[in-house]
Amino acid sequence: MYDRIIKLIGNDNLDKIVSKKILIVGIGGVGGTALEVLVRSGFKDITIIDYDKFELSNLNRQILSLENNIGEYKVDIAKKRYKSLNKDVLINISKEYLNKEKVSNLGYYDYIIDACDSVEAKEALIRYALSNSIKIISCMGTGKRLDPTKVVISTLDKTYNDPLAKVMRNRLKDINLKKVFVVFSKELPRNKDKEISSMMLVPSTAGIYLAYYIINDIINE
Repeated sequence: MYDRIIKLIGNDNLDKIVSKKILIVGIGGVGGTALEVLVRSGFKDITIIDYDKFELSNLNRQILSLENNIGEYKVDIAKKRYKSLNKDVLINISKEYLNKEKVSNLGYYDYIIDACDSVEAKEALIRYALSNSIKIISCMGTGKRLDPTKVVISTLDKTYNDPLAKVMRNRLKDINLKKVFVVFSKELPRNKDKEISSMMLVPSTAGIYLAYYIINDIINE
């Protein structure tokens, strides 16, 4: 299964990947793609947190959604999918809504991927990670955007054209924003509608970048 990965990054780096403990918060359009990449790249100890069930509106962009799993919990579908892909992968699941109090009890991980929608949870995850020397990569807004080539990895202080990132900068202005790594889109939102519009292009690209950040960091340890 991993022959081509070993040819690309070497067996030592694959061994490091296998040894890492990952937490992904949110496995929708962004987090679901990040999870897909990580499992197929050799990660075997992954915890996923998401309280949502699949809806019809997810079918246009979420890699885990199918017509036959509408109404089912996303984490249940994800665990079933990736155990069928690799029986040795450990997928720990949680269906709770993550708030500030619950974040403080998460425990230790080598990396955290924040792909959730809640501003409160995002702030709590970043503060928790930094205070516990855990590496974290947080996804900013991907809705109302179309151009996947505008998605980049950066630090929170360098974000622009992103209303969510602006909110996060204000909420985290007491910490060094140069230490907060994020994925964001340089593309301006295409409309100001209250309802979020989206296609697969930008969320999935953001998910790939989240996974790449971790893989690249491990390779360059």
